[in-house]
Amino acid sequence: MTIVYVDADACPVKDEIYKVAARHGVDVVVVANRFMVTPREAFVRFQLAPEGPDAADDWIAERCGAGDVVVTADIPLASRCLPKGAAALGPTGRPFTESSIGGALATRELMSHLREIGVAGGGPRPFGPQDRSRFLQALDIAVRRAMAKGEGAA
Repeated sequence: MTIVYVDADACPVKDEIYKVAARHGVDVVVVANRFMVTPREAFVRFQLAPEGPDAADDWIAERCGAGDVVVTADIPLASRCLPKGAAALGPTGRPFTESSIGGALATRELMSHLREIGVAGGGPRPFGPQDRSRFLQALDIAVRRAMAKGEGAA
């Protein structure tokens, strides 16, 4: 059965995830390093990850698999989930794929280096309504594909 894993600490699209999951009848596991309120729905479960860097990422990466969807802005986490057969999707609707993850990791490293030496600053542009809409559409597609993949594996 398809599970949507949410790297939830800074995820701006949790409500959208719950809507899509309810529509498709899939479970959602919200993973974070601190407690957060989640809907009291049978298909939503909260998982408190241990303290420490990357603990929530480790928890998700160890459990996801073929037929699952991981929602994260964390490119290294996405790169750990893809080889396991899980789909990975950023909160702006950007899918991470086997063919795009290498470039995304390289860009991440380059930008980190540029910030360290003071050439680049700031972060991503503000999250807007178009991002939310794009995410809803992309998640719906990813869940349908993951469900089909999961059925084929059974």
